Amino acid sequence: MFLEERESTHVYRQKRMFTKEELETRERLCVHEQPAFCNAACPLKLDAKAMLQAVAENDFKKALQLYEKITPFPHVLSAGCEAPCEGSCLLCRMGEGVAIRKLEQAVCAYGEKGRKGLPRMKKKKTVAIFGSGLFSLFLAGELQKKAYPVTVFCAENDLQHYFDAETGFVSARARESSLLALKGMDIQFRFQTDLGQLSSLREGFDVVCASWEAVKDCTDWEEALMYSRELKIVTGKTSGVLGAAFGAKKAALSVDRLAQNLDPSNTRGEEGTVETKLFVDLTDVKASNQCIGSGTREEAVAEAGRCIQCTCDACVKACAYLQHYKKYPRILTREIYNNVSIIMGDHMMNKPINACALCGQCSVVCPNGYDVGEICHIARQNMVTTGKMPLAPHEFALMDMLFSNHEAFLCRPQPGFEQCKYVFFPGCQAAAIAPDTVAAAYRDLCERLEGGVAIMLGCCGAICDWAGRYEMYDETKAFLDEQLKSLGSPVVIAGCPTCKKELSGHEGLVLTGIWDILTEIGLPESAKGLDTPAALHDSCGARGDRQTQDAIRGLAQRMGCTLVDTPYCADKSPCCGYGGLTQYTNREIARKMTQKCLERSELPYISYCMACRDRFAREGRESKHILELVYGTNAGSPPDISQKRYNRLSLKQELLRQIWNEETEEMDFGFNIEYSPEVTALMDDRMILKSDIIAVLQQLRQTGEAVLDGETGLCIARARLGNVTFWVKYQEIEGGYRVFGAYSHRMNVVRRQG
Repeated sequence: MFLEERESTHVYRQKRMFTKEELETRERLCVHEQPAFCNAACPLKLDAKAMLQAVAENDFKKALQLYEKITPFPHVLSAGCEAPCEGSCLLCRMGEGVAIRKLEQAVCAYGEKGRKGLPRMKKKKTVAIFGSGLFSLFLAGELQKKAYPVTVFCAENDLQHYFDAETGFVSARARESSLLALKGMDIQFRFQTDLGQLSSLREGFDVVCASWEAVKDCTDWEEALMYSRELKIVTGKTSGVLGAAFGAKKAALSVDRLAQNLDPSNTRGEEGTVETKLFVDLTDVKASNQCIGSGTREEAVAEAGRCIQCTCDACVKACAYLQHYKKYPRILTREIYNNVSIIMGDHMMNKPINACALCGQCSVVCPNGYDVGEICHIARQNMVTTGKMPLAPHEFALMDMLFSNHEAFLCRPQPGFEQCKYVFFPGCQAAAIAPDTVAAAYRDLCERLEGGVAIMLGCCGAICDWAGRYEMYDETKAFLDEQLKSLGSPVVIAGCPTCKKELSGHEGLVLTGIWDILTEIGLPESAKGLDTPAALHDSCGARGDRQTQDAIRGLAQRMGCTLVDTPYCADKSPCCGYGGLTQYTNREIARKMTQKCLERSELPYISYCMACRDRFAREGRESKHILELVYGTNAGSPPDISQKRYNRLSLKQELLRQIWNEETEEMDFGFNIEYSPEVTALMDDRMILKSDIIAVLQQLRQTGEAVLDGETGLCIARARLGNVTFWVKYQEIEGGYRVFGAYSHRMNVVRRQG
C-alpha cells in the first residue's frame, strides 16, 4: 500500500492559519522582546543592559556611544541622574542591585569619543529657546542633534551658569568636558537678555520654546501666545536632572513635528517609563554585593559583570529545536504564518515546521504557556489541507504506520473469550524494538487479570496526527474503534504514554496504563531493578499526566531502583527526538534533542517509552525500558528499520502460534540475499528496507533488466515502488545475490520508444 503524492506543486488552495487578531494574541504571549527592568524604568530609554555588557567587556568606547544616544550632555546627566533604574534591578530582590549610576559616571570618565558622524544639512526652520537652567541646556543639545539652527536667550552673562546654578554636583573635569562640548555645538547664545520682551524677541523664529521658569512671571506671555497663528511654543515644567532631560527630549520631538507642520500630539510612540512583562528565572542567580568604590576602571568592569543580563529565554534553554534555529517563539510564529500564507513560491519554513517534536515542553517552561509545537502542528495540517506540504518528509513514517495497521496488525481476544474486559495495546514502537517484552507483558496480564485480556498490535495514529494528515488520522481512529468494538469495547491497557494520550481522543474509550495495572496487581517475580543509580526520563507523551509519572517512579522504587531526577524532568522533560517525526524530517535536530536529554546526567537511563529507550541506546548510553526491568527481558542493540518491521511481523506470528495455536507461513521469496554490515548501516541511514531490496530483485528476476557498471563489475537494478525509485548494486552468487549498495530517489524512469 502506498500513499499518493500531490499531483502538482503549482495548484494550491488557500486557507488562513489564523486571523490577524489570533496571530497577534499568540505573539503577545512571548515576552522575550520586552525591555529589561532597568531599561523599562528609564524615561530616556537608556539600554542599560547593553551598556553594562559593554563595560563588562571593557569596551568603554561602545558603552559611551550607547549613553550618548539618550543625552547630548552625558557628564551632566550621569552626575545628577536620580537613577530609577537601580531600584528596578532584579538583584535588589536578593541583595544589592547593580550600581548603574556609578557605572554611567565611569563610562563618561573612561569612554572615548568616537569619530564625528557625517555632516548633516541644517534644517531651514529656526528655533528660539528662552530661559536658562537644565531644561534649556538639554533642549538646545537635543535640537542641535536634529540639525535645527538654535538660538538661546538667557538673562545670565555666560555659559558657566548652566553648570553652577543647578549642577554643583558636576566635577570640574566633567564641567570642562561639558562646556567644551557645548561650545562645539552649532548653538547661538544671547546673554543678558530681558526675557520680559518675549513678543518682540520671538520675531523671525519658526518655533519658540521656553522653560517654565523663564515665562512664569512674564507679563506679556499670554499676549505672545495670541501674537500670530503661526506662533508655536513649547514649555516644560520639570524637576531634577532626569526630569529636565526627559522634558527636553519630549519638547524636542514636539519642535520637530511642529517644524514639519504636523500635530505634535500624534504618533509620538511610547514615552517615559514603561511596564515590562519580562520573565527572568532567578533560580540559579546568587546574591552578591556591589564592588565599585572609588570608581576605577577595574572596579567598573567587575561591577558591570554582576549584571545578569535579564532576558526571557526559558524555552530556548530547554529546547534543542529553538536553540538550533536561534529564534524565539514570536519570531518563529510570524515566519511560519507567512510561510503558510504563501500561495505560489518557495516555502522556506517547511523544514523548521516539520522539525519540531510537537512535544509541548516549551508551553510548560514558558511563564505564559507559549506552545510552538501547537503552531507547527496547525501549520502542518493547514499545508496538507491546501496541498502545500509535500508527502516526502513524512512518507516513510506514514508507510511504516500503514504496515503496523495492516501486515503486522493483530486483534484477538484471549483464548476462551469471545469478548474481553481488557485489551493490551503495547504500541507500534514497543513491538518493533522489544517484541519479547511485549509478549511477556501480554502473557502476564492474561494470567493475572480476570475477565479476559485481548491483544491489539498496531499504531495508535500518532504518526499521521504528527504529520498533519487529518484524513488519514480520522480513518485510523475509525479503524481502531471498529476493532475495539468487535472485542466488546474493553478497557484499553496502553503500554506507551503516547498511545494513551492519542487514544484518549477516542469517544467512549476507558483507558489505563500497564504501569497503573502493575501498581494495582503487583509486580511479577521476574521484576528486578538496576544495581546502580539511574536517571529517570519522563516521556513527553506523559506531559501533564502526573498519575503516570508517579506510577512509574513507584514501580521503579519497588524494584529496588535508585532513581535520580534530572533537570527538566516530569512535565518539563524534553523530547528524545522521535516525537513529531523529527528523526525522519531532520536528523541533525533529532540527534541534538537526544543529546539534550542525555546531557542532564551521566547515569544509565530508565524510560517508559520504547522510542526514548531506542534513541538513547543509539547514542551509546545504557538504556532500559521500565517493562524490561519488570519482565527481565533485554531488547539488546537498537534494531535497524528493516529489523523493526521484521520484529513486528515475528511478534504477530509468535503470538498466533504460541497462544492461538495457529500455523503461520514463513516468508520465502525464492532466493538468498547477503548484506555486509556496511550496506545494512547505509540502508538504515537512507531509510531503505530489506523488503525494498527484495522487491527490486524480484522485478529483476521477472524482467532481466539491469545495468553493468564497467568500473566495478557490479550490476545495478531498479524498481519504482510507490512514489520512489530504488536502485540496488548487486552481484549474483549461488542461490541469490550479494548486495553492495542501495539508494533511492523520488523520480520516475521512463523508457523512450523507438
